[in-house]
Amino acid sequence: MYTFRPLLVKLVPKIRLKGLTLAGTIMVLFVIFLAILAPILTPYDPTKSVDLSLQPPSWKHPFGTNKVGQDMWSRTVYGARTILAVVFLSTIVSILIGVPLGLISGYIGGILDRILAMIMDAIYAFPGLILAIAIAAAMGPGIINTAVSIAIVYVPTYFRMVRGQTLSIKEQLYVEAARAIGAKPLTILTRYVFPNVISVIAVVFTLSVADVVLTEAALSFFGLSVPAPTPDWGFDLKAGHPYLLSGYWWLITFPGLMIMILAVGFTFIGEGVAEYLGAREVKI
Repeated sequence: MYTFRPLLVKLVPKIRLKGLTLAGTIMVLFVIFLAILAPILTPYDPTKSVDLSLQPPSWKHPFGTNKVGQDMWSRTVYGARTILAVVFLSTIVSILIGVPLGLISGYIGGILDRILAMIMDAIYAFPGLILAIAIAAAMGPGIINTAVSIAIVYVPTYFRMVRGQTLSIKEQLYVEAARAIGAKPLTILTRYVFPNVISVIAVVFTLSVADVVLTEAALSFFGLSVPAPTPDWGFDLKAGHPYLLSGYWWLITFPGLMIMILAVGFTFIGEGVAEYLGAREVKI
């Protein structure tokens, strides 16, 4: 699955990785801060027309207004809530499905392992964005549906990494010793195998979540995420791009900037976690 993290790190080679991690953490916390304090930071309802349409940035409307007179600052701030909800919900669902299946498949092996591996390989073979678009179009708009459609795309990533680690760990002497003393498979998985794959899960999470941000933005851009007039950065990009050539630059600049901040922030954090855990060989 495509990831742009190596390119981003090459663009800033003189900055130490710890500096990148700190910068990424600040970026992500900034977006989370906006999402939590949205009612305090915004003077207008993001779904209602509050002024004349297509007003440029001003003291009254720092990010201007859109084509229906909605305040773009309010929509941008509340849009953080939408994208964070989708990103974290979809990631949690991916982990809850992919990790247990990877553990079971890698430990038990046999025909179950072959069947699960074939299913995951079939899903993984599809381009991620196209598959997410197809699923989202079939399920319809909504935060839950969008999260599920994105989660299905990333389940194979967690499955493959956890399965590979489990295949290696189950051959270790301490696992053989646990079997010898009569430990049940569930006990071995939860006490001996799972603790040793947590680091891999952490790396996959931090390196893939930036791509999840872009996937959600793409679905919103195509009108397959949340329904209008719910504030969403990708939706506002779609609504504002026809007006760019007419000089209404603010309609896409601020939503696009927020998408970039969040995606780059998670990318930098992912690089830091991968370096810290010594797992830079993990490929998403």
